[in-house]
Amino acid sequence: MRFSITGVNHRTAPVEVRERLAFDEPSLSAALVELKRRPGFCEGMILSTCNRVELALTCEDKIEAGAVEEFLADTRKVTREWVTQYLYRFEDDAAIRHLFRVAASLDSMVVGEPQILGQLKTAYAIAKEHGAMSGFLDGLLTRAFNVAKRVRSETDIGENAVSVSYAAVELAKEIFGTLADKKVMIVGAGKMSELAARHLRRSGATQIFVTNRTHERAVEMAQLFEGKIVEYTQFLSFLPEVDIVITSSGAPHFIMVRDDMKKVMAARRNKPMFLIDIAVPRNIEPSVNELDNVFLYDIDDLQKVVATNVAGRKQSAEDAEAIIREEVDRMVARLKSREVVPTIVGLQEQLEHMRASELARMRGKFGALTAEQEQALEALTKSLINKVAHGPISELRRHASEPDGHQFIATIRKVFRLTN
Repeated sequence: MRFSITGVNHRTAPVEVRERLAFDEPSLSAALVELKRRPGFCEGMILSTCNRVELALTCEDKIEAGAVEEFLADTRKVTREWVTQYLYRFEDDAAIRHLFRVAASLDSMVVGEPQILGQLKTAYAIAKEHGAMSGFLDGLLTRAFNVAKRVRSETDIGENAVSVSYAAVELAKEIFGTLADKKVMIVGAGKMSELAARHLRRSGATQIFVTNRTHERAVEMAQLFEGKIVEYTQFLSFLPEVDIVITSSGAPHFIMVRDDMKKVMAARRNKPMFLIDIAVPRNIEPSVNELDNVFLYDIDDLQKVVATNVAGRKQSAEDAEAIIREEVDRMVARLKSREVVPTIVGLQEQLEHMRASELARMRGKFGALTAEQEQALEALTKSLINKVAHGPISELRRHASEPDGHQFIATIRKVFRLTN
């Protein structure tokens, strides 16, 4: 079984590219259905977050890069030439390592942030729900979850855990110094917004307002940190009262545009306003940043804060990488051992079938045999078969842990015509 991961992340593609490639829930379901329909793919999972879109795929033979690129281009309505330039690709051992690093948050924008593991588990559950995942990939994902748990428990990577939401609040503190006297509005009541609100409270902000398209969810989140609710249809008119806005809405279009914000700033008498857009797709029209005294930052702008966090976690990350190496070696050895066992069993069964068939065909020519002669004949033919099998089986076990293991196993199966 071959395994590959193809995708983009915050290092290979800017936010506008990730926006075009991101899957919302309806398009994700449709893509998984389409993935099952296409020839060549055995199993698949699609991970789509603010900072990455990745396809984890398995196949009996090598998965051609062109097939994956074509699938992405078709499902995201872009040209193959456009998407290819941003993609990275990992295969087999390297893909397993990448999966484990993603699960353990070593590949995240903010190393150690806990959100990615939950997002990976959600992607796993959706793939299983649509029948796009079975034994092999299921086992890899399950192991990835266990590796992430081990990294969290054996290193300090999760201490004072940070996230994009945390980085956004740190940037606000860097701009304003103190948040104690600032009015903050959270637009969108998803997990990212909730985390941002919690970090704001810890940083001294007490005047927090919440707006969300679903009123019940806004009420629920506001209760968590004594926030006040602003009706979603009225939040634009309330903006002149606000100093800091953090948007994380799931809206597929801009909910704050230049013309609206121009009126807001006039009502504020050009008093500075800080906007942090942590949504993908973005909630705020980029040209808003051209207005006087408006300071707009999106996810990619948070790299400065992220770099500080990464530097502070360098030793923990190194410890985590050692765990990843150990776990990858263990998983690869287990998979290669598992892969070679059916071939060994098939070879033994094939040779035994040949022995028994030839013995039965020749038995009539031997005439009546005594019990001792029957036993001797069985022992002789089995000994011959074992001697024939010994060389191939020994080589199969030796090659299973080597880079050319796939090719050698395939050769043995072809030579002995093993089809199952």
